[in-house]
Amino acid sequence: MTTALHGFLAGLTLIIAIGSQNVFVLRQGLRREHVGPVVAVCIASDAVLIGAGASGLGALVRAVPEVVVAARWAGVAFLLGYAVLAARRALHGGESLQVDGTGRGARLGPVLATAIALTWLNPHVYLDTVLLLGSIASTHGGEAPLFAVGAIAGSAVWFTALGLGARHLGRLLSRPRSWQVLDALVALSMVVVAGMLALG
Repeated sequence: MTTALHGFLAGLTLIIAIGSQNVFVLRQGLRREHVGPVVAVCIASDAVLIGAGASGLGALVRAVPEVVVAARWAGVAFLLGYAVLAARRALHGGESLQVDGTGRGARLGPVLATAIALTWLNPHVYLDTVLLLGSIASTHGGEAPLFAVGAIAGSAVWFTALGLGARHLGRLLSRPRSWQVLDALVALSMVVVAGMLALG
């Protein structure tokens, strides 16, 4: 139980750091749009990556640095593209504002595709889950799987709270201007993260 708790706290600490994935989950939660599937994609992705890291994949990735470099530049390109879309919404007010719980502003397929891309094309995800959590898990020896289970539980708690808890901010974002400001912040955060990735 101590090992699992250690994994839970370590995973929660790394995942809470605001990044492109968290911003997207927050945005979907505020719109009440396909929140369950988006949260499920994020949790499942983290489970796969954390499990891979705990099973030793992190050591293999460290031995082939070209993989990290390729993922970094793919992430930069995707984040900048997403930033452009968010900036356009902020400038032109093109967002379909739905805070009434209907969640029908966008089709499920594109939303899930974005969630998957923001997760799997972000090198920070690999650094945090596969490399860092994998390295910490290896220090627990035979209890590494318990550490991984704890870290996955931390991911599940965080994304569920973020996605479902965001709806309580709906009244604060009931005006179109508020959503334009949110999209401007989303665009800015994407550019910042892309810049950090480009600079290594």
